[in-house]
Amino acid sequence: MAESTPSFFVRLFMAFAVFWRILLDPVFAMSVRRLRRGQQARKTDEIAEAPKPRLTEAEPNAALQLLGLLQQEGRFIDFLQEDVAAYSDAEVGAAARVVHEGCRKSLTQHLAIEPIRSEPEGTRVTLEEGFDASAVRLTGKVVGHAPFTGSLTHRGWRVAEISLPKVAAGHDLAIVAAAEVEL
Repeated sequence: MAESTPSFFVRLFMAFAVFWRILLDPVFAMSVRRLRRGQQARKTDEIAEAPKPRLTEAEPNAALQLLGLLQQEGRFIDFLQEDVAAYSDAEVGAAARVVHEGCRKSLTQHLAIEPIRSEPEGTRVTLEEGFDASAVRLTGKVVGHAPFTGSLTHRGWRVAEISLPKVAAGHDLAIVAAAEVEL
């Protein structure tokens, strides 16, 4: 059975749908580009949706516990909650030094943090096909497929080991710093 020519409104709907698909799906955009050039669309360009990552809820307790440790050692929350506009740069710098020292102590005590990339920043690096996109973020003009070659602007950080203290049953981790009353 022969297909009938789509009506104006069907074609208008299709134009909007394809417009958004071209903007949001680079593989589909390449297929359209090849068709416009009179080339055959490749098998890999067919409408195969990329797998969508499964999202899960993050467990907030560890984050609250770490925030409490940063407050305990470095007065991190006190520093961030303070309006520093009224203080001189020297006063803010002196306070930042104390906060930095305490927070760094807490981090090194409870987390083993290592760089993701071992090369010095500024080094030219090549990312082969299949690189871990959660560990390396591409910036600038990103066009085409791997391999990508560019300049390393940040080495990145990864937590290699975590050792948070055990928490007593019933302890409210949402209280990251208890109120203090001097008697």
